[in-house]
Amino acid sequence: MGKFGTTEYSRIRHWIEERGGHPARIKNASDSETVRVDFSTETEEEISWDEFFQGLDGSRLAFLHRTRAEDDKARFGKIIRRKRLPH
Repeated sequence: MGKFGTTEYSRIRHWIEERGGHPARIKNASDSETVRVDFSTETEEEISWDEFFQGLDGSRLAFLHRTRAEDDKARFGKIIRRKRLPH
């Protein structure tokens, strides 16, 4: 199984939506670093894709996700600091 880190908006959005997720933020959080991906129906605070990507860019974050797996719908994905992206 492979992992891929990206800041490409369309790739991130497609991967998340294909698995039933949506962008979210911890309730009442004001800093952009609290953006996250939520796969539940009871999110803390759902936000727009624009807010989500502003949070990634504002905090220099990227999205690391599984590119190959036995189950193509595997939900392994996390937000990481951009300096930690594999070269």
